This record gives sequence, C-alpha cells and structure tokens, in this order.
Amino acid sequence: MHIAIVGAGQAGAALAARLRALGHKGPVTLIGAEPAAPYQRPPLSKAYLLGDMPLDRLLLRAPEFWAAQDIRLVTGVAVTALDPVAQTLTMGAEVLHWDQLALTTGAQVRRLPAAMGGDLAGVHYVRTLADVDGMAPEFTAGRRVLIVGGGYIGLEAAAVAAKKGLHVTLVEAAQRILQRVAAAETASWFRDLHMKNGVELIEGVSLFRLTGQGGVTGADLADGRHIPCDFAIVGVGILPDTALAGAAGLVLDNGIAVDAQGRTSAPQIWAAGDCASFPYRGGRLRLESVPNAIDMADCVAANILGGGTAYVPKPWFWSDQYEVKLQIAGLNTGYDRIVVRDTGTARSHWYYAGDRLLAVDAMNDPRAFMVARRLIEAGRSADPARVADPATDLKTLMG
Repeated sequence: MHIAIVGAGQAGAALAARLRALGHKGPVTLIGAEPAAPYQRPPLSKAYLLGDMPLDRLLLRAPEFWAAQDIRLVTGVAVTALDPVAQTLTMGAEVLHWDQLALTTGAQVRRLPAAMGGDLAGVHYVRTLADVDGMAPEFTAGRRVLIVGGGYIGLEAAAVAAKKGLHVTLVEAAQRILQRVAAAETASWFRDLHMKNGVELIEGVSLFRLTGQGGVTGADLADGRHIPCDFAIVGVGILPDTALAGAAGLVLDNGIAVDAQGRTSAPQIWAAGDCASFPYRGGRLRLESVPNAIDMADCVAANILGGGTAYVPKPWFWSDQYEVKLQIAGLNTGYDRIVVRDTGTARSHWYYAGDRLLAVDAMNDPRAFMVARRLIEAGRSADPARVADPATDLKTLMG
C-alpha cells in the first residue's frame, strides 16, 4: 500500500515517521512545496530570528533519517492537482498513484492587499524559513520596525526586535492586544512587559495603508497618524491551506473537514494538523499548534493502518517573549471569570466557566501549567479560592 503525504511540515513529518514506527512496510512519499527538509516553525519568530538556533537544530529530523526509514522525501515541488477517483496527484511533471493519501498542507498567512501597500519591498511575513531568512538582515540596532498585529506572532517579533536594539512600534486594530485569544488580564500583563522593553503599543487603531515608493517607509493609521519605519512585519493571522482539497471536491468547513478518525469526505483521503477541522463537543474545531499537529498525525497514521481510533485533542500552546515562557493549557472559549494566581515569583491566569476549569495561561510558571493541564485532560476542576491563594501547594489540587 502506497501512502502519499502532501505537506512536509510538522504534521506531515510526524505522520510519515509514525507510519514506519507502526510497522508499515509499503512505500511512503512525503511531498513539500518548500525547498527545505521538514523543520520546526515556532522557533522561526523566536530563537532562529534571534540567531540563537542554527538551521541544523531547526530541522525536525537529521538529513539521513528519511533515507534510513525508506521514506521518499520530495521537496521544492508543489502538488498542483489531486484526483480522488483515479487516486493520483500531480507534482511537477510527475503523476503519482497512491492507495491512501494524507493532506497535511498546514496554513498560509493573511497578506495585506496591494491597495494597502502589501506589495511594497520591506514588508515581511512570518511563516516560512524563506520569510525569516529574508527579513533577518533588516534587524539592525537603531532601525525602525512597524509591526502590524498584536497576536502572538506580532508580539514575538516585537520582542526579538526590541532585544536586538530596534525601535519598535506595534499597531493592533482591536481594542487590545491578544483580544481574540486571551483574557484582558493576560493582555495587560504582556502589554506591561513590552512597554518595559521599549515597545510602543498602539491599540484600537487600524492600519489604513503602508506608504512608500517601491519600498515601505511608513504607515498611515486610521486615526490620521503617520508612523515612519524602515521595514514592516505583518502578523494578522493565518488561514488553513485548503486550495488543493477544495479543487478536488473535498468538503471544507473551517479547513478540510474530517470525521473523528481524520478521514475526509473522500474515503481514501485523510487530513491532519493546521489544515483540518474535526468534530468536537457537538461542533467542529481546528487547532493551530505543534502538539495538535503531532498528536493528530499520530492518530491518523494509526487509522490509515486500520486503527479505528477517534482523535481526542489535548490542547496546549506556548509563546516565548523576552525571558518569559508563556504556556497555555486548554481552550478558554466560554469563560466567565479569571482567577489570578500570583506568588511573587510566578503568575498564572485560570479560566473558569462557573466552577469548571477551562484553561490556564502560565507565565514562567511550569508547575501551574502542568497541574492545570492534567486537571483539564482528566475533566476535573480546582477550587478557585485555593488556586488564588499563593500559599496553596498546587500539587494538592490533584488529590
């Protein structure tokens, strides 16, 4: 049985490796449009951009792994057509037949339209290795960078720029940074952190357009202000990469729609990672995270080989900014109150719906993260009063 995997990111690499670990002996082909071998994306906007992580450490596997596992790795070639009936795909001049196919196409950045200056030189995005390699020479002390978007990608880029001695201005159209993903308490904590490091934050004001002749030199904001800059970084979210699946007639619903086992509307085609939405608590959920990409890929690999297991997500995420590691467990959708735990040396924000624990944001507090994560995965909660009391030993919450 020939298993083809389209998309050589975290999910695709994990799926290919898992197939071999589970004993699959047939051909496996892993296809990536980028010229690089599979690599980690999260460090791109953190350690790699800072220069603290070399390329060889960025790679998910040593170069010899793929040949040793008899996995055909095809890089730098985009799949341009997919035929679910004939069970073929087209990549370059080659038409490849497959028996089972997994789509791990990931996501693409939202780009500014040309009318807003999105096509000017010096406008950068953070998604691929080529993106970050292209912007790295811009990070010279004393230069001015404008960052559009106050989500985690924008804040991570701001932290790197500030640490490198640049003058940083970040513009967020929403009323506050992290508005879509975190509570006001977490946003306030990170706002203070960035301001202490010299970042100028402009919240509640949208970008009207980037300005310049050929290359970006500034930005006009919706309130009439003009912000001069030497280059710009745009971090306004990502979209699931569904173009290939959509053209092949697969059902789409906030990504490539899959069933509980990861199978798409075509019986021999599966999907995993950022591009896939799966059944969750009566609705559908799509998660953009490394842990989800790996866990879902592992589950899909087993199911391609007949496992028949439903995917159960265990959501967690992280962000590195300056010397702070933020760890997030759970999903905060539907919370109605925040319980703040501050011991003086560590801080965490616990999300509750009534008395039910939903999620936690832990800033340099790995113990809070681990305890909350175990509670959430076990479907249990913790007494909010005990959580808020800095004298409480968090381990006792597990009892």
